[in-house]
Amino acid sequence: MPRPHKPRCICKMPEFQKYGPLDRNSDKSETIVLNLDEYETIRLLDQEGLDQEEAAKLMNVARTTVQRIYDEARKKIANALVSGQNLVIEGGHYVFCEKDCNSCVRPRHSNNSSCRHMNGGGKSNESGFGGNR
Repeated sequence: MPRPHKPRCICKMPEFQKYGPLDRNSDKSETIVLNLDEYETIRLLDQEGLDQEEAAKLMNVARTTVQRIYDEARKKIANALVSGQNLVIEGGHYVFCEKDCNSCVRPRHSNNSSCRHMNGGGKSNESGFGGNR
């Protein structure tokens, strides 16, 4: 029996959750689901510029888990871009940070031991596993 998934801490829902090609009817295109934990790794590593170790601490998972999630997210995004498929960000197994961390950038967490990301806490999402893999 596989080990249960440990919920990943995320800061907030993305502002935009649906992406796709503009030059064809989106109803005829297959949709790729990017889970919220996959989105969070892209945000932390690529947008915020954190390394995998720092992102792992914020998400309350192992560095190797961040690496695996990140690799899967990159494959999904590449597939959507190259194949012209819709991309929807939803679901996954995650908890929200209880504090208002804004964008959860490095300076806030490095000096704030009360942040729930750093202490492994957070508010659980209502749906648990909500996305398809």
